[in-house]
Amino acid sequence: MAEQQHAGISKLIAQYLPDLRPYQDLYRTLHANPELSLQEEKTAEVVAAHLGKLDGFDVRTHIGGHGVVGILENGPGKTVLLRAELDALPVLERTGLEFASSKTVLDRSDNVVKPVMHACGHDLHMAALLAASEFLHQSRHAWGGTVIALFQPNEERGAGAQAMVDDGLFDVNRHHIPIPHVALGGHVMPMRTGMIKTRSGVMGSAADSFLVTLYGRGGHGSRPHHAVDPVVLASSTVMKLQTIVSRETDPRETVVVTVGSLHAGSAANIISDEAELQINIRTFSSQTRHKVIEAVRRIVDAECRAFGSPKPPRIEHIGSFPLLYNDEAATDIVSEAMKNHFRGEFGTDATISTGSEDFANLTSPLSIPSVFWNYGGVDAQQWDDAVQNGKLEDIPGTSLSSPDTEQ
Repeated sequence: MAEQQHAGISKLIAQYLPDLRPYQDLYRTLHANPELSLQEEKTAEVVAAHLGKLDGFDVRTHIGGHGVVGILENGPGKTVLLRAELDALPVLERTGLEFASSKTVLDRSDNVVKPVMHACGHDLHMAALLAASEFLHQSRHAWGGTVIALFQPNEERGAGAQAMVDDGLFDVNRHHIPIPHVALGGHVMPMRTGMIKTRSGVMGSAADSFLVTLYGRGGHGSRPHHAVDPVVLASSTVMKLQTIVSRETDPRETVVVTVGSLHAGSAANIISDEAELQINIRTFSSQTRHKVIEAVRRIVDAECRAFGSPKPPRIEHIGSFPLLYNDEAATDIVSEAMKNHFRGEFGTDATISTGSEDFANLTSPLSIPSVFWNYGGVDAQQWDDAVQNGKLEDIPGTSLSSPDTEQ
């Protein structure tokens, strides 16, 4: 019976899969016109307009900011939520693509002008979910239930999913969106095009970010003995933080501590008054998370005391992502369907990722089962060559990232 159902799905896809060329064009348009987190106005308008053209989709906008939801009710059956993201990153694009982003915008969160790029694949996610929405609309005579196509803002900063929930996403008196039986999501990754991977249980790490201000005593470069140099203090702190992973955590556990930003001073001959670090932590258990955060605080405090800082450091928790966890029963069902359709290109042996997602914030308040998977976006020949030459690290990422949409 199950095999017949899965075969039926493949037949439906063959029969009703929409022409994907308009969605490739849409992907290019979205890629060329990225918007930062919390500023996704035009992107949300494009998504809402497309959903509005599909007869039967009830479209809701401005949920938790610029969030968009399209609801397709199609008789009795389960309710399934499908999720994509709207926002882009403050990255200068270097792909050289004909449709590359050349955008620079004022980031309203800090009033700094920044380049913007869809360096994380959200443009592809949106185009894919809109194409899936058209497919489900075209094939609606063959299935029953309700589909929720959700386009989430502000994923990159880890707050968009929670903002939608806080805005009453599943409050029947607020937006009248049904509570899903299951939520599904996916992410394009630096893997071979066509590959799809998932797993039961933990799929991705939790993450925490901190802004740390270290205080020194400014002075002139010719008289360093009259100052407390925050640059030297910051440099020492960065090096000491690396011992958390190598000397304070179980080597059988995966932990990442990264100092992604260090800013201090404005002239070569002036010792500044302070330095700022931005620190990111990745963990896979609440116990380890607590231990690592406390270690960061302890080391920062101790270094400041050792250098004679005039006042204690300021340590601000500026963002977090929850652990990404796949429900076992739901993952088994989704995996069986994917295995029968995609055959050898699908696997349940996904590597647990140190990347982080706020997808779980959509589902955890109501304990909604969820399944998340990764799919490849690297040109097949490029991937195969990299594997053969042992050079997977040369696969482009971030500012050079360009998913293969032709295959």
